[in-house]
Amino acid sequence: AQLMGDHSIARYLAATTLAATNEFQRAQIEQWMDLALLYVADEAPFLALLEGALASTTYLGGTDSFSLADAAVAGAFQTYSVVPDAATMPNIARWYAMCSTEPVLAAAANLLASAGKGGKGAAAGPGGDDGASCPDLEGAVEGEVVTRFPPEPSGYLHIGHAKAVLLNEYYARRYKGKLLLRFDDTNPDKEKGEFEDNIRADLAALGVKPDIQSHSSDHFEKCQQLARKMIKDNLAFMDDSDKATIKQEREDRVNSKHHDQPVETAMDLFEKMLKGEADEWCLRAKIDMTSDNGTLRDPVLYRANSTPHHKTGTKYKAYPTYDFVCPIVDSIEGVTHALRTTEYNDRDAQYAWLQEAMGLRKVIVHAFSRLNFVYTLLSKRKLQWFVDKGIVPGWDDPRFPTVQGIVRRGVSFSALRKFIYMQGASRNVVLQEWDKFWAINKDEYDPVSPRFMGIAQKNAAKLTVTNIDNDGCAASAKVVDVHPGNPEMGKRPLRLGPSVLLEAEDAATCEVGDKIILLMWGVHEITKKNADGSLESTYLPDASVKKLKKKFNWVLDDGHLVHTDFKEYGDLITKPKLDPDDNFEDFLKPIDETFAKMPAFCEPGTRSLKYGDVIQLVRRGFFRVDKPYGGSEASPLELVLIPDGKKTAMSTLSTALATNELAAGRGSGGCGRQAPGCACVARCAVVELERGSQPQSAIEAGRGARGDGARAAAFSSD
Repeated sequence: AQLMGDHSIARYLAATTLAATNEFQRAQIEQWMDLALLYVADEAPFLALLEGALASTTYLGGTDSFSLADAAVAGAFQTYSVVPDAATMPNIARWYAMCSTEPVLAAAANLLASAGKGGKGAAAGPGGDDGASCPDLEGAVEGEVVTRFPPEPSGYLHIGHAKAVLLNEYYARRYKGKLLLRFDDTNPDKEKGEFEDNIRADLAALGVKPDIQSHSSDHFEKCQQLARKMIKDNLAFMDDSDKATIKQEREDRVNSKHHDQPVETAMDLFEKMLKGEADEWCLRAKIDMTSDNGTLRDPVLYRANSTPHHKTGTKYKAYPTYDFVCPIVDSIEGVTHALRTTEYNDRDAQYAWLQEAMGLRKVIVHAFSRLNFVYTLLSKRKLQWFVDKGIVPGWDDPRFPTVQGIVRRGVSFSALRKFIYMQGASRNVVLQEWDKFWAINKDEYDPVSPRFMGIAQKNAAKLTVTNIDNDGCAASAKVVDVHPGNPEMGKRPLRLGPSVLLEAEDAATCEVGDKIILLMWGVHEITKKNADGSLESTYLPDASVKKLKKKFNWVLDDGHLVHTDFKEYGDLITKPKLDPDDNFEDFLKPIDETFAKMPAFCEPGTRSLKYGDVIQLVRRGFFRVDKPYGGSEASPLELVLIPDGKKTAMSTLSTALATNELAAGRGSGGCGRQAPGCACVARCAVVELERGSQPQSAIEAGRGARGDGARAAAFSSD
């Protein structure tokens, strides 16, 4: 037996080798381990809690020496490259400096540094280091490993599929083997060529290049031969019981009335079913109806279906089930290791039994946990419901967890790979928070995204710069860095002139005599404030920017503004994780709380942006171009705000879309204060923490932090 996952191993050590001196101390240690897992290390509520805790103690967890609590929290600081500021966080800075001298933390820092140019928390990928989170494959031989990714072409790939294919690719490249892409096209009722084409496009976008491509339908003749063999060997029978009866008999562990039918009868009925002459019959395996494993209670192997197949047309009238075709095709196509999510664990015994019964080469099964996120539906059936009902326009909607949807919302494929490799092939099932992923995603964009400026159209305030005349021209220009922190990205022109537009709330803070900084331009002194909110200023080219607090984004109002729509997308459901008995339709968020659009003006430099470009709008955040500028207000530039993983919106502007402000119960997206046990109780705890009141315990704060970060639960309707 293996124990995998950093926190699982840490908890084991906490309970054994590094045991606490008493139960309360152990609880404190586990509390900080929980918080390190729940929070991104630079989140304000977490830092406030940590600073307060360290004010009266040298180490975390109530111990007199370095413990796993310190290791977990300091390790989170290392992972996200957070360096505490001694001026604002003296207790954390003192503690972190002390922790950094511990050998285990120093070794971890060296390991992170050796990850190379990949960025914060870089994880190994194909062709690189093996990766601590991806254990060796049992019996793997270099040059002989073959893995496979077998999607059903009944929908678009989602982020869970991305984990599966990237792990399969990882192991194929790690062992210098082959990756097989096989379309599991065994159910013509759901499958379409459109989905198959989009799966190929999504894999190409992910950078995945399979070595071999095939279809399960390529092997239907072989499946029929092996089904006949099972009938001849008295290992399968034909059954015309209805679905309800089969279900009840399996629950009661009672054999079907046809279980002991003669081989000749079963064979005759099977051949008729293949010809479309026995639609009410199906083929079932004879395994063990008394087994505690429900998948071994005589599963269905073949069923009639007259729907035309998108690839083979009307050639076949009956189709093998996935449970039947998978062990067959894996074996005959040379797969050495079948990577399956842990939800298939019970089916592993069935998989092995079928290969044994048919005399096929055995395939090693390697299980890994499914990738699940809070407030996220991964069921293709449920996603199809949203499309069919017109709630979303298509499978690429940014509210969807499909590969195409998350790309439109601003996911970087390099960040996605990094995140998935960090999760690795562990069997531990964890409900992931989006905020940690978005934090990694932001790190990918930050060093390479051009900087521009834009303001909200609503109530934009006019600023007239009285000592700029541009020799009678509407505007002049200066040269600025495309990215102030990356000179290799070059320079660009920035238009200057006497007529400037500011955010209305920025202008409202100005008084005569104030000195302000117009970002990328320089210092201006306010000389007049009019009743309508407009301002006048004098440009001070030689003034120092030191100690000036007011730094404003702006655009030049010279007839060349780019009409823009800022768009933001949120979650479709209100419950973090649906229970098996939940009807997802009972937890739908009102549609106006899942999407918002804000008219804006951007500077002329954004005219040339192309679809998919990612930029940062100063003081507003990162955006992905969803539609290039069409040249007029009727065809605006459309920018999708990319979440950044913070508990509060990146922008301090109240006119910005309400990224997370209302998610915690401060508006229509939440409940305010509720009784214990309500769906919003976790959100309430983090609200109080952010407001400055102390929760009863750090555990309460940790519960409040879970998932509150990247969820946009309510939006501005402007």
